Amino acid sequence: MSDDGYDGGGGGGGDDYDYEVPGYHNDAFDEHFDALADGPDGMAEDGAGEPGHANGEGGDQEMAGGEEHQQPAGGAGIAGERQPNTIRITTPYLTKYERARILGTRALQISMNAPVLVPLDGETDALQIAIKELSQRKIPLVIRRYLPDGSFEDWSVSELITD
Repeated sequence: MSDDGYDGGGGGGGDDYDYEVPGYHNDAFDEHFDALADGPDGMAEDGAGEPGHANGEGGDQEMAGGEEHQQPAGGAGIAGERQPNTIRITTPYLTKYERARILGTRALQISMNAPVLVPLDGETDALQIAIKELSQRKIPLVIRRYLPDGSFEDWSVSELITD
């Protein structure tokens, strides 16, 4: 008898795990399963498939109303992908949080040798150069504002009022 009270062969040391558990053999795996084909809700990632169809099968089947399910023409992107609003509803003012983020991002870019877009008058501080670029509306960044419904608006820094 071993120190842990186990008399069975095969290693001792508390090794009482049953390796002959049903379900862990080659027949338990589906050869046709594609983990990348279905999203978390059973829909194909590209939006082309019906629920439960792997690899987008059945994407061009007729629907109940006689219409065919088709992808957007011209490579407009993945179906269901959010697009920016064409009519803007948020204020055209740069918030203090956006200003801080823009200046910090641009100062980091300048400190990493990005091209400066304003003439320098002896400035060497990256933050001061970024402030000068902001005052002259030359920062080449875009602010994306997310809305409660999941859509968003893209504003160029040059479009925003920076009181």
